[in-house]
Amino acid sequence: MTEQQTKQHKPCILVTGAAGTLARQVIQRLQDSCNLVAVDSREPADLGDTIPSYCIDFNQRSFEDLFRRYHFDGVIHLGRIRSSQLTRLRRYNANVLGTQKLLDLSHKYGIRRVIVLSTYHVYGAMAYNPALINESAAMKSAGLSSDLVDSVELENLANIYQWRYPELNICILRPCNIVGPGVRNTMSTLLASHRSPVLAGFSPMMQFIHVDDMADAVVLAYKKPVCGVFNVAPEDWVSYQQALALSGCARVPVPSIPPVLPRVILRTLRLKRFPAYLIAFFKYPVVIDGRSFSREFNFTPRRSLKEIFRFYKDNKTPL
Repeated sequence: MTEQQTKQHKPCILVTGAAGTLARQVIQRLQDSCNLVAVDSREPADLGDTIPSYCIDFNQRSFEDLFRRYHFDGVIHLGRIRSSQLTRLRRYNANVLGTQKLLDLSHKYGIRRVIVLSTYHVYGAMAYNPALINESAAMKSAGLSSDLVDSVELENLANIYQWRYPELNICILRPCNIVGPGVRNTMSTLLASHRSPVLAGFSPMMQFIHVDDMADAVVLAYKKPVCGVFNVAPEDWVSYQQALALSGCARVPVPSIPPVLPRVILRTLRLKRFPAYLIAFFKYPVVIDGRSFSREFNFTPRRSLKEIFRFYKDNKTPL
């Protein structure tokens, strides 16, 4: 069989959020066994000459041209815009309307497997959260912060399409804090800082998963056509202040009330700030139960907490 014939027999997968570190890791793991097409609505992703890459808004007409041209077999949707990015309206357009367009096209063009990346933030941070939150728990964050509404609506949308079009085989992943080399979210930035803020009197338990392990989880989920919602997290956790100490961060206590005070103090000290919508997550624990995913997909994280924090302790530079 010639190289061209082999390429034609490989499944073709659309990967969104291609400029992000997680998507790049997923692409690296799949590029030998699949034909990949990378898309990012925020910035171009340079993935070399072998992987077509596009910077396209999902709501543009040209996005559908990709489905006509490449005849995708599956979609791995990692392009959720975090709440610390863009304005609330632009996030809604990207996360909710953009995802709706993606799922409509997936149904229209006969896609048979869809992976949707969500976040554990949809559970919301409250003082009375259970010790371990499983997938059946209510998504309370929309009622606690308007900045997380689009994240909850994205999940609701994916669930509606799974019920309406079961042939899409949609799997929703809710990971804990994704950290590691190249990750640029709030938690990674705090761990990489020389000095990081803590809310005085609070040190909630937190979970961390290395970006390499999360990429493995995404690939496992894609390859096994199981539908549903799954938490993705290791079976160990650590307090926020202990995580900072293990990462070599000097802790700077700030008062938590009134809510505007931490942001004013941190801005004055020129320290990395908690996004307003995340303040509660640095006060109250949100520990998720990832055992269902581990059992279903035979998943075990390879990177320990010690290895994760050692990386940040040795790399106190902007990520």
